[in-house]
Amino acid sequence: MILVAVLGAFATRFWWDGDAADLPQFAAGYWMLAVVIVTAWVISLSAMHTRNSRVVGIGLAEYRNVVYASVLAFGLLAISLAILDIRVARGFFVLALPMGLLGLLVNRWLWRRWLVRQRSRGRFISRAIVVGKASDVEYVIGQIDKKAVSVYQVIGAAVDLEDGHSVTVNSRRVSVVSDLKSVAHVAGQLRVDAVIVAGHPGSDEHFIRDLGWDLEGTGAELVVASRLTNVAGPRIHFRPVEGLPLMHVELPHYEGGKHVLKRGLDVAASGVALLILSPLMVAISLLIRRDSEGPVFFRQERVGKDGRTFFMLKFRSMVKTAEDDLAGLLDQNEGAGVLFKMKNDPRITRIGRILRKYSLDELPQLWNILIGEMSLVGPRPPLMTEVENYGDRVHRRLYIKPGLTGMWQVNGRSNLDWDESVRLDLYYVENWSLIGDLVIIWRTFRVLVNPTGAY
Repeated sequence: MILVAVLGAFATRFWWDGDAADLPQFAAGYWMLAVVIVTAWVISLSAMHTRNSRVVGIGLAEYRNVVYASVLAFGLLAISLAILDIRVARGFFVLALPMGLLGLLVNRWLWRRWLVRQRSRGRFISRAIVVGKASDVEYVIGQIDKKAVSVYQVIGAAVDLEDGHSVTVNSRRVSVVSDLKSVAHVAGQLRVDAVIVAGHPGSDEHFIRDLGWDLEGTGAELVVASRLTNVAGPRIHFRPVEGLPLMHVELPHYEGGKHVLKRGLDVAASGVALLILSPLMVAISLLIRRDSEGPVFFRQERVGKDGRTFFMLKFRSMVKTAEDDLAGLLDQNEGAGVLFKMKNDPRITRIGRILRKYSLDELPQLWNILIGEMSLVGPRPPLMTEVENYGDRVHRRLYIKPGLTGMWQVNGRSNLDWDESVRLDLYYVENWSLIGDLVIIWRTFRVLVNPTGAY
């Protein structure tokens, strides 16, 4: 991909840009620059561990490292050329970065799709045993099993034999293959790829250290599972102090430069989307008018950032008397927690069912985003009645603006239970990033094509 990008930039600069006559004069210098760019780019990608097995194929770290490595390589090259007073055609230099970066990211995404398909067939998965107290082991296995396509295949557990000969997680029985004293020996016999330590097993304060020593030569890596379930990797930093590994957890920030950039993305994206989608929105408005009596738009008071209320816009997908009819349907609620949802809600119109399935009823919220009441990505905007029933910690959902899409929408929507939807929203509030937002937006497009939990 790097070679294609650099050669493409070379061709664009000298052939397609009309400077072919100058090619002999500059060829030697630019071919040398091309070699330097390719070399520096490859070295930077390796230095940022973009192909490390711990980041390839899962999470945002792989994409983030590719972006950082590419920008770093070109930044250092630009500084070096400026210091050495080497003048180059900026068009050639500038073209290579976006072309190559886009190519690298698409290439990584395609390989990731291939890897996911392979893992769904049981290939390229790390065989693991989980070590710890029975309750901790069950929790870690449950979290691993939640992922449809996981990196780890748990083949056994290591617990105190007093806890039994198996642990049960969501009706799945996992055999106990070892006690806490024989973990390394059993790991070697079973040829596992990873030993995952859940919590702090036993009473020996040096258990993890000694286990690491005992695993030397077995080929298994030692993984320590953290109970910091709502803290993402970028907020965790390790700093050794006199041999003591200290884990620093950054506190989340709800103001500052990142939020200014987020607002800029919201304004630009919502403005462009409103212009491009305006013909579609006009067509939907006409269909709603023809389908049933009532207004085109549905305005509903929702709670936004810091508890401020606003009127959220949607295309009307229900009959005109939907609010009055709600009382007679409360006993048929299929929603999660304080939410009201029905898979076959009789109040939904014919066109409304289609709009909801593909989330087209949400398009008017682009206006709410443009004027600053919502964001492209964020927690689901709650009703006042929901907020009144929030527990103490659930109010943290209101620390940032609600979103048109978010973790809730791309992870099952109405199929999620209340606790899981709250957990996803709180995780987003405390760990969001611009790259993470772009990934959620991308996943939203995929969900629109194959709707899940939309009713």
